[in-house]
Amino acid sequence: MYELYQVGEKSYYIECPAKIGVYLAGDRGVYLIDSGSDKDAGRKVRKILDEKGWTLLGILNTHSNADHIGGNGYLQQQTGCRIFSGGIEKCFTEYPILEPSFLYGGYPCKDLRHKFLLAKPSVAADFSDKDFPQEIEIIPLKGHFFDMVGFRTPDDTVFLADCLSSRETLDKYQIGFIYDVAEYLNTLEKVKALKAKMFVPAHAPAAEDVTGLADLNIAKVYEISEKILSICSEPISFEGILQRLFTDYNLTMNFEQYVLVGSTVRSYLSWLKDKGELSAIFEHNILLWKRN
Repeated sequence: MYELYQVGEKSYYIECPAKIGVYLAGDRGVYLIDSGSDKDAGRKVRKILDEKGWTLLGILNTHSNADHIGGNGYLQQQTGCRIFSGGIEKCFTEYPILEPSFLYGGYPCKDLRHKFLLAKPSVAADFSDKDFPQEIEIIPLKGHFFDMVGFRTPDDTVFLADCLSSRETLDKYQIGFIYDVAEYLNTLEKVKALKAKMFVPAHAPAAEDVTGLADLNIAKVYEISEKILSICSEPISFEGILQRLFTDYNLTMNFEQYVLVGSTVRSYLSWLKDKGELSAIFEHNILLWKRN
């Protein structure tokens, strides 16, 4: 863990729970692609850079989930590096309380205000800033989170952030976090069409071809949607749907999983309702969902 691997002439990644990309710009200056989950991750990253004699020029954030921006604050404080983010992700990066608040749907209790969901704040510039490295291509990858992006470095390495999960991750967690199901499926189709010398997903092995993995993730989305539709054969509340999913997939409920899976299930319900496959019914002041 936290070992450096080279995947292109100037591109590397650091193996950790959410892979951190490293782009060598020139002889000694580097840009990170994401920063890990917390201050400790930041320390480990800085040690690797110091051992290589590299200077941190900036951090390019793919999106604002805490496991991708958790090292921002420490690294910015220690090195003075600039951080670049875009769209809504920039707001979440500067005001990270937004993540647990969004997931919970209100002010998050202490059980949700920890490093897994709540990063330390950091000052971020927009991708349009003049200091953003212009040789790096920004690839929109919406769906998993609001304005998530990937990056293509000049040696044709593409960092894909969280749009792909490994088979092992899908088997373990079953219901991966998705904010916008329709956009997520569009992104997966887009990823299938992308060409690059190397792809580096944050939660799957680096590979020259990710088409099969993209198909696997697409299939999982449709499996979950069909499961939800079957559960809604008779009118049922959101809590009832969530309980059935946790039971049928042998998942363990806790506060973190309640908000992460719960938010995702709400996104599936919205997607299915917008497609006309589900109806929302209000009975005795309870919202129930029913398959059409």
